[in-house]
Amino acid sequence: MQAWLDRHPGFIFYYRPKSASWVNAVEGFFANLSQRRLKRGCSDRSSISRPPSNGFLAETNVNPKPFTWTADPDHIIAAVNRGYQALDSLH
Repeated sequence: MQAWLDRHPGFIFYYRPKSASWVNAVEGFFANLSQRRLKRGCSDRSSISRPPSNGFLAETNVNPKPFTWTADPDHIIAAVNRGYQALDSLH
């Protein structure tokens, strides 16, 4: 892996815990899609031919809202460090 990275200096890998979906804005979008459309199910026969995601995308695109990062990076890093300390105390 390191040899490949050395040959491709434009690529940088970052560790992202699997449990940190808040890091990825797309996770929030798909959570909204799931809650607002997919878990409701089909209510009429006409919706069978149209995936529920199409309506959600159309509604979302009418009034799009850009993702604005509001979390304080220092608070996030402090929380991660507390988590590491808690895990280290278990071993």
